[in-house]
This record gives sequence, C-alpha cells and structure tokens, in this order.
Amino acid sequence: MPQTITAADVPALVTGVNVLGCGGGGDAAAFASMLRRALGAAGTVTWHDPGPDDPVVVPVGVVGAVNVLSEKLPNGREFREAVAAVTRWAGGPAPDALMAAEAGGPNALTVLLAALDLGLPVVDVDLMGRALPRLDQLSWAVRGLPVTPCALAEPGGQILVVDRTDARGLERTVRGFLAAAGGWAALALAPVRLSAVRDACVHGSLTRALALGRAHAALPHRPATVDVEAALGGRVLAAGRIREVARSEGPGFGRGSVTLTDTASGTVVRLETENEILLALRDGEVTATVPDVICLLDRRTSLPLAIDRVRPGQEALAATLPGPGFWRRPDTEPHVSPRAFGLDADVVGFEAGAR
Repeated sequence: MPQTITAADVPALVTGVNVLGCGGGGDAAAFASMLRRALGAAGTVTWHDPGPDDPVVVPVGVVGAVNVLSEKLPNGREFREAVAAVTRWAGGPAPDALMAAEAGGPNALTVLLAALDLGLPVVDVDLMGRALPRLDQLSWAVRGLPVTPCALAEPGGQILVVDRTDARGLERTVRGFLAAAGGWAALALAPVRLSAVRDACVHGSLTRALALGRAHAALPHRPATVDVEAALGGRVLAAGRIREVARSEGPGFGRGSVTLTDTASGTVVRLETENEILLALRDGEVTATVPDVICLLDRRTSLPLAIDRVRPGQEALAATLPGPGFWRRPDTEPHVSPRAFGLDADVVGFEAGAR
C-alpha cells in the first residue's frame, strides 16, 4: 500500500532510521531539517511497495561524512545532477521512481528529498536494509549485479561518473573522490527495471523505520526495559552507565568499543564498532552480531545514540533487534558477518542470542 509522508511524520521516521543506523550511518538531523522544510512547501511524498508494476528505478543516497554538512552545505542540485548524469551515461531510460541505497541513518531521508526534487515516487526497497559502511556490501554487489555506472555529485559542482569496475573498485574510487571533494557527495546508480533486481533488494525498510519511530513515540519518559523491547520488537542487553569509550585513529573506517554495566545485574556489555555497532559481548560471551541491528539508546528518552558522540558517564540502553532477512541467506550472510569486518566471531542470530 502507498505510504504518504508529511512533515508531521518526519520525527518518527528519523527515530526509526537512526535505530536502523546501528549507531552509525551519519547524523540524520541536517537531512531531517531539509526534509521538513521541503515537505512544508510540497506537502507530501509517497513510497509504495514493489507491486506488479515494473518501473525503471534509480537507487540514490549519500556517501562520505555527512557530519560535515555544516561546513560543506548542499547546493540543492546534487541528486538531480547525479541522476541526470548516470541516466545520460547509461543511455536511459529516464527513471519512473527512486529507491534508497541504504535504509539506515540519513540515506533513508535523502531518497525522499531526492524524490521531492525530481517529482518522483519512491519504491520501498533498498540495498542494505540497515546501515553498512561499504559499497561492496550493497545487496546488488553481493548478488553479483553490477553497481556501475555510478554518478557522484558534490556540493561544489563536480560530477564524477564511474564505470567498468567492480564494487571494491567503486569503493576505492569513491573514497578518493570524497577526499578531494570536501567529504560528501550524492550518489546515483544506473536506471534499471525493478523486475531485474527485485530479488536482489531488501524490501520494506522504510515502512519498518516509520513503524519503529511511531512505536517509540508512544514510550514514556525513562521507559522500563520491557516497554523498550515491546516497542522495538527487540531485546535489551544492558541498561546502565557507559564506563569506557575506546576509539582508534587511522586510515579507513574508525574502529572502537563502548562498554557499559547493567545497573540491575552488574552484567558488563561491550560493543565492538566500525562506524556501526557490529558485535555485542555480555560478560565476555558474544550475544549479538551483524547482520542483526544493535543500537545504543539514551536511558531517559530511548532515542538512538550515535557511536561517535557517546561519552563515559552517559546512561544508556544497549539493545538488539532482528536484522533484514535478506542477510540471513547462505550466499549473503558472509558479506556482513563479523568476519567480514575482521572480527573473529560467528554470527549469533537474534533468536540464538536470547538463550
């Protein structure tokens, strides 16, 4: 069924996509502000399930450090220019609809901004179902579908089209471009018929994010653990004070850990991170891993916390909820397992972690 979004829905949607951001994916606040402003002028934007129709779709999103938006402001044309460039390079046809490249964090909002700008609807499929750090972890890539041609448009006006490389080559090229272009850019993949990629997409992520946000909005201040678990459809691993935050500096994605102690039981939970939270250990035993969603929530408000902003002394909840079913398949799970990030641990699914 179509889902029509107005400015009043933005707070709930932001909460939901930040939960699916798993502590990373970037800060959605800037894009939320732009989306509210755009909806205030345009009224609504619509997404719909992938039904029997077969539209030409273009995946869009943002790559890079969206936290630098306050320094490198968007010019408002990035998505329009990226979609036009990749469509022209690929030889058309023009898109009938857009889809999100990533459903966690701000990228779930950017597809709606792009849709408002281009006057197109959104299909509720994406290429991650949550936040993941690398372009070779796009669902198309792990299913062996091409991810080029790909167009990047940055706020200074530069446009780069990348073609004839695999997902890892695209990742390297994009990171090099971002380093020279100021930190972030809009991304658009080539137009394609939905029927050709339907089984290589994650379905229903935007609807899930909105449902999570609406359930969260009904929580009381400083809710009980059982209330949080019911709202998220998940499990709280610990509720207490953050004792230690460790971060490593160096090239590539930031690695680190966050340790908190459960107030009621004294259980120690350590979260291992690389942009997003990848793994949770409870008293030294692995209890939750990617591809399930692991997030930190503020103890009083239950709002999701960004890993790069947490500090020792904060009161927080560590929680996990089921990840997208797409990543539970034998051919896809290895690409997003702990070992895909260099962590020596097997996948612990949501159901197994509850035991």
